[in-house]
Amino acid sequence: MTDEKRPGLLMVQMEIAAEHEDELNAWYWEEHVPERLACPGFRSARRFRLESSNAETPKYLALYELDDVSALETPEYKRALAESTPRTKNIGRLATITRSEFVELFDAA
Repeated sequence: MTDEKRPGLLMVQMEIAAEHEDELNAWYWEEHVPERLACPGFRSARRFRLESSNAETPKYLALYELDDVSALETPEYKRALAESTPRTKNIGRLATITRSEFVELFDAA
């Protein structure tokens, strides 16, 4: 293992009742994505919706490309987490959220 910083991904999956989907999507585009992209180390944000019916897989997926996973330790990101807006708190109550952090693998050859 090396101390070299590796590009990373933050993966967030969300499930929310159909009657709250419009609220989730408006919040994501109007507030959440701009807030995250303003944090150092966040390169991009992409969102996806599950097209096929699958009770085991959350309907929404967000992928955030990171310079490296230390972007999740910056004061700006920690502040964004700590200073949730009323809209963010409401979405947090309405949605089931799972998140995972990944680092890119490089060929050792």
